[in-house]
Amino acid sequence: MGEAGKTREAGLDQTDKAEPIVLVADVDGVRTITLNRPDRLNALAAPIMSAFAAAVADAARDPEVGCVVVTGAGRGFCSGGDLKGGGDPVGPVTLATGGLVEQHVTRLRGFMEAARLLHDMGKPTIAMINGPVAGAGIGIAGACDLRFAGESATFLAGFDRIGGSGDFGASWFWTKIAGTAVAREIMLLSEKMTARQAFEKGLYTRLFPDAELREATMAAARRLADGPRMAYRYMKANLNLAEHASFTAALDHEALNMVLSTGAARAITKAARQAGEG
Repeated sequence: MGEAGKTREAGLDQTDKAEPIVLVADVDGVRTITLNRPDRLNALAAPIMSAFAAAVADAARDPEVGCVVVTGAGRGFCSGGDLKGGGDPVGPVTLATGGLVEQHVTRLRGFMEAARLLHDMGKPTIAMINGPVAGAGIGIAGACDLRFAGESATFLAGFDRIGGSGDFGASWFWTKIAGTAVAREIMLLSEKMTARQAFEKGLYTRLFPDAELREATMAAARRLADGPRMAYRYMKANLNLAEHASFTAALDHEALNMVLSTGAARAITKAARQAGEG
């Protein structure tokens, strides 16, 4: 990580209190969040989803973070939901909590805030896809602004295999990224793609040899973290608005955000110059 880096735990596996299930590392303004269940291809169960959501929320509000990288430990990014976990218990049925269905929906929606924040936060986000990604993992990958993949990174929706409709924003993100035709192919046919096939469909932003993936991803992340952060914040706001707004509304917001971002740039430059003269 280098001398400027630090690593900490964002959660503990309930089955092994000594093993962190999400790792968080800071280097040169880049926050790397690593799903850490390599023996399960970083499959998602309640403890790791909770820790991941908390880690993403912390990255979103931390002013020292200029770029966020999400990845998985070991040979995979995220294989989706943990089908061997036996299910996660919920609390008793009460007037406040509702029935079991309501409790499951509420909890899952809370975990899915991680995907919303990766998409909405005013900072560039990169999914560093170091191996297989499936299920909820494709939602997490789609939530990020950029997806850098290694040659061993396969892509599979796989929701049909558990009789599920999809979560973590998978249907929304891939419709926006790849268009409705490709999104329906991804979700309905649910065929595993190689990294090259996913790249050619526009699902992965860039493709690298596995040995070069981390270095290439971190180089891009450091450049973003060291760049004009206010510009990126307003740029991302424009891009997110463009997903649903009319052209006129997009022009209005572009005009406003251009004035705000360039004004911030001038103020930051002036403050830095004054600090250097002081």
